[in-house]
Amino acid sequence: MLENIEGAVAPFEFEFISGGRSNLTFKVTAADGRAMVLRRPPISHVLATAHDMGREHKIISALAGTPVPVPRAVGFCQDEAVNDRPFYVMDFVDGHILRSAQQAEAALTVEQREAAGRSLIDVLAAIHSVDPDAVGLGDLGRRDGYIERQLKRWYGQFRQSQEQEKESGIFRPAEVVDEVHDLLAKQVPTQTETTIAHGDYRLDNTMIGRDGSVQAVLDWELCTLGHPLADLGTMSVYWTDRSSGGPAMAATAAEGFPTKAELVEMYRAASGRDVSDLPYYVAFAHWRLACIVEGVYARYGSGAMGGDRSGVEAMAQSTIHRAEMARAALTQL
Repeated sequence: MLENIEGAVAPFEFEFISGGRSNLTFKVTAADGRAMVLRRPPISHVLATAHDMGREHKIISALAGTPVPVPRAVGFCQDEAVNDRPFYVMDFVDGHILRSAQQAEAALTVEQREAAGRSLIDVLAAIHSVDPDAVGLGDLGRRDGYIERQLKRWYGQFRQSQEQEKESGIFRPAEVVDEVHDLLAKQVPTQTETTIAHGDYRLDNTMIGRDGSVQAVLDWELCTLGHPLADLGTMSVYWTDRSSGGPAMAATAAEGFPTKAELVEMYRAASGRDVSDLPYYVAFAHWRLACIVEGVYARYGSGAMGGDRSGVEAMAQSTIHRAEMARAALTQL
């Protein structure tokens, strides 16, 4: 770090922040008090095409200077001899990552929670307003066939997970995932535009400041070029209205946060986009999450991840539940 990060002062203290099935994140504090963040892939169970640190570093570097708030990238290392895997370092951004209503209520006032919802939408519209070619991200992905490629990718992973379950003796049918895949494939909306798509845009993938504004968008692992409504659909799937009867402990269930309907209207106004196809993208987001959960069930149920295997039955049911929610969302088209 001394050789590659200008002004870095040793020794460094490392504090584990988060990780598990996703990338590992560490806070790095230099001897002079400077705080940075180191991101690297998980220790094991890494897919060949997943956890591309160079890609993440490229994205946040390219977005610096745009209206999209991102941490400042300060260094990338692809020499696996240094840390077993490629990794990158970025500046630490002070703020709150809100995952529960209790955290939201402790960190922000009711008015600041409302501001956080508005800021989340303003930043999403900003992401979708960036010209990929102008910032050097024109080669991030293909310009057409976004949903078709996504369906192929995630359905392939779902089928792989089911094969793993059969080998491990934990297979249970989940035909509704196949059914919804076919429904989604038959109803793909015409892709009228292509923008930068974050891929996993939600409240807890942002750093919220003390005033309720988004200070940084994090976790660009699934970012590509795609349809902007896919991000709005993903955010909607993870958003729990206070009066919806959903998980009361979800951060967005705290008083002050806008409702899903209000967020959609904010986005329509901020972006000027037609959002009439949004139910399709909500359905796709539910279905994709079903495929992701199936992979978790396959790994934990088979014992590949070790440790406590309690709750794997709930994961199996969650796959089916999410696919059923996707099917229900399609009826709103």
